[in-house]
Amino acid sequence: MRVISGNAKGVKLKTLKGMDTRPTSDKVKGSIFNILAPYVEDSKVLDLFSGTGNLGIEAVSRGASFAYLIEKNRKCHDTIMENINKTKLKYKIKLIIADVYSALKSFNKKEEKFDLIFMDPPYLKGFILPCLESIDDLDLLNIDGIIVVEHDIKDIIPSTVGNIVKFKEKKYGTTMVSFYCKEG
Repeated sequence: MRVISGNAKGVKLKTLKGMDTRPTSDKVKGSIFNILAPYVEDSKVLDLFSGTGNLGIEAVSRGASFAYLIEKNRKCHDTIMENINKTKLKYKIKLIIADVYSALKSFNKKEEKFDLIFMDPPYLKGFILPCLESIDDLDLLNIDGIIVVEHDIKDIIPSTVGNIVKFKEKKYGTTMVSFYCKEG
């Protein structure tokens, strides 16, 4: 796993061994960022279920103005920090060790909104719908923002959640990537 493009292009990222993390492959990540290319520059990013920091780091490397990485697993903390430091992007990234739902509420209290929100939760565990509902209920997505959800093809996720609507999905083997935006 490496940073594909931008300021940190080519930097190899550390992954966790022996844990149930499943970092986004370079192939899937490359495809996601090809789709998002016009939206990344100067965007404010939220990377939920961050794992290794792979998606948030890639966004900042490609020109996002700032990224918050949210991960509750303390064992992931050192790996994420090592990856942030290796890329020399730590001035544009903040790692928050917290439950995703607590973090979302905290951003709402601060009236923060995001241009890009990445969600890569553990597959088939039921996190996607409640997380999308929270993002919608707390109004955390900017009007032209995009939510990218990586999930197993067996995960059943809705086309519409409140004011958020799926506009694209791509399949990569047993992985599916769904793209959402605000309706209207």
